This record gives sequence, structure tokens and C-alpha cells, in this order.
Amino acid sequence: MNPGSVLEVRDVTVRFGGLTALDAVSLAVPPRHVKGVIGPNGAGKTTLLNVLCGFIRPDEGEVLLRGRRHDIRPHRLAGLGVARTLQGVGLYQGLSALENVMMGATSRASAGFWSALLALPRSGRDERRLREAAVAALDRVGAADAAGAMPGALPYGMRKRIALARALVAKPALLLLDEPASGLDEAELAELSALIRDLAAEESLVVVEHHMDLMMSVCDSITVLDFGKVIASGTPREVQGDPAVTAAYLGADPGGSGAC
Repeated sequence: MNPGSVLEVRDVTVRFGGLTALDAVSLAVPPRHVKGVIGPNGAGKTTLLNVLCGFIRPDEGEVLLRGRRHDIRPHRLAGLGVARTLQGVGLYQGLSALENVMMGATSRASAGFWSALLALPRSGRDERRLREAAVAALDRVGAADAAGAMPGALPYGMRKRIALARALVAKPALLLLDEPASGLDEAELAELSALIRDLAAEESLVVVEHHMDLMMSVCDSITVLDFGKVIASGTPREVQGDPAVTAAYLGADPGGSGAC
């Protein structure tokens, strides 16, 4: 038990037929904490994210949000204070950047996004609130100047920022980032690193990523998965020097030395 944790995963096991994708995985995420989840391909990282989002129901174990059990399902995430970004950007090409971000704020608006967008009766107040929240989210990720642009006209790095703003606009307590560094250049990676640390001043984050330099610089703690099991957990320095992690990534002898 980890009192005060925003997220706690307790002995979660997931099986697909005869394959055990997650094997008694446990971790905890305190408030305003960046938890990294790393591991080789096929380690179970995406399966874990899908459990946290309710796309997959664990065969054993449980997930607690702020110390309570919930019926976690994708359509209930915003109401539970959880938001997730995807490996791709997943933006609607027919909507502007601002309108895409407004989609993420609908859980906080009684009339809903489409009523606001189409100017249906009684949507005026919601429309103003949605726009204000979306503008603030875009500004927070450094994308305010792109508010009126269509996604197809924007560079990939900016589209990733807009997707992040869409996740942030509902003011989640827990933000799940699935490979946020994919497709970014070195300058964009530095900006992402600073942004993640800035976000951690208010939210807790779980970050799944292959870019080790980024993870070592932004994470407060890291959990390492291999073949569905937790093989190491600790600070970035502790994990980097763990022989089991080196073995998982490089196929080295666990009794040897080295860092991932």
C-alpha cells in the first residue's frame, strides 16, 4: 500500500491465451511525479498502458486511482482524472488545432463539443469555456500560434504538441504519455524534456518511451519490464546501473557490468 499515490498498480497479471503479457506487475506514482516505464520490444509496456486506460481488463490484480478502486473504462477516463496521448498524434484533419483541443475538454462542458461547435441553443456559455480552456492548453505547450491552423499544414512536432494539449485541457491528475518522443528531432526532444518537467509541477505522469536519454533526464523513477515482469525499479541512476537491465537490453550476462 502506498498512501497518497495518484496511481497504484498491484500485482496486475494479463494473459492472452497461453501468453502472459504482464506477470504480477506492481508500481506506484506519487503526486507530481514522473514515472518512466521502459523495456525491450514485447516487454509489456503498451499492455500496461492499456490496462491503465481500461482497454484491457487484468486477469489478476487491481489498479487504484488516489487510493480507490474504480471501474476503469476508456469513456470514463476523463471523469476519473486520467488522460492519455497516443503513439501517433491522432488529430482530426477536418478540425483546426483549437477545435481538436476542444474535443478533449468536452467532459467539462454540459452541452458538449458538437453543440458548442455548431452553435446550438444553450451552448454559448460552454463554447466560451471550451475555447478558453483550449487556448490555455495550447499556450501551455507552446502551440498557441497554431490555434487556427489545420493539422495537415503543421510540422509533426507541432502536431504532437497539439495532441498533448488535447490531453491536458481536461486538467487530468494523471497523464499517460505513450512514446511522446517518437518522430522528434534533437531540438524538439530538448523542448519535450523541459515541458514534461514543467507538467510535473501540477500533474503526475507515466511515460512509456524508448529514448533513454530523455527518460534518464525527466523521470523521477523508472520501472523496467521484460517479458511482462518487473526486473528493476528505482531512480534513473539506479536502473541504469542494474545488471538485469543491461542483460534485458543487450543480452549481456546479468552478472557482468554495464549500463543501458
